[in-house]
Amino acid sequence: MAFNKLIVITAPSGAGKTSITRHLLRKFPQLAFSISAATREPRHYEKEGIDYYFLPTEEFQQRIHNNEFIEWEMVYEGKYYGTLKSEIKRLWNEDRIPLLDIDVKGAIHVQQQYPESLLTIFIEPPSIDELMRRLESRGTETVESLQARISKASYEISFKDQFHCSIMNDNLEKACKEAEKLVGEFLAREIK
Repeated sequence: MAFNKLIVITAPSGAGKTSITRHLLRKFPQLAFSISAATREPRHYEKEGIDYYFLPTEEFQQRIHNNEFIEWEMVYEGKYYGTLKSEIKRLWNEDRIPLLDIDVKGAIHVQQQYPESLLTIFIEPPSIDELMRRLESRGTETVESLQARISKASYEISFKDQFHCSIMNDNLEKACKEAEKLVGEFLAREIK
């Protein structure tokens, strides 16, 4: 029996996983972005059903109760994120390979469920100071939310050895090339 493949890119917020994910989607037409569900408000540039499925908290909690997620987390107080099983099935039905851009705990949950057919890549920031600078430059963080993200990032970095590969993103172009090589090798591999 052949398994459907999955690729997970994970990192602390601000480490560059979204940039690397976009690069991989441009390079490999067989990949498709797995759209996560979230309870937070959309940022001004985000679109429903393209960047996220934005759900009310009550609906998200009901879907948790109904076991509709392959992974979910309350990432920050009252802010849920998760990957719907229906999203993964939708992409597999289109003969695409889902590429998940998710947080570290979620990536560990996915890895536990799909050990045979999964590639997980951890994107590591060069330092906590650089991560703080990147997050501040976004202009989307309050002092409190910035501190929460930095504290969480320090904790998440401690899990980097749990994943198949770790890429230091001190140079985005170099990190993209490393990710491209890893994904190319994974896609070429036969999984039984």
